[in-house]
Amino acid sequence: MNPLTKVKLINELNEREVQLGVADKVSWHAEYKDSAWIFLGGLPYELTEGDIICVFSQYGEIVNINLVRDKKTGKSKGFCFLCYEDQRSTILAVDNFNGIKIKGRTIRVDHVSNYRALKDSEDMDNVTKELQDKGCGAYTPSPNLSEGSEDEKPTKKHKNELCRLSLVLAQFCDAMAT
Repeated sequence: MNPLTKVKLINELNEREVQLGVADKVSWHAEYKDSAWIFLGGLPYELTEGDIICVFSQYGEIVNINLVRDKKTGKSKGFCFLCYEDQRSTILAVDNFNGIKIKGRTIRVDHVSNYRALKDSEDMDNVTKELQDKGCGAYTPSPNLSEGSEDEKPTKKHKNELCRLSLVLAQFCDAMAT
């Protein structure tokens, strides 16, 4: 199936769920509740890991990224796999980034149910090895734990930080579009 068709289908599915008021437990996202990995396709070839992290960290802490590159040239192949610290961030990323344009290219963002990590190699750093051993994004706090917690309520500092990040993201997207 054409990648742009997949973008369209995912967006239609999300809109249909909103119209029907589908509960989180029966949403199509629930199938991926045990994975904090997402797939990003159709990326502009000149984007680096840092560029991708800048954009996608808007919805959560990124703990691992695998920008797939050509082994001979080292150039990006235009897709990557990204892991969030918290699985709930994947839902936000898929719902909000799927189908957006970056530098004139429509990107595809989708869940990954069983990400196969890179084979253990001498080139792999210790942090990546540790993430492979313990897994990443496996912990999703229960809604009951965060209710009533004073630490979880947004403060003025948090709101200011979100506004600043939104402005930086808007400037980044404008710069990428030109």
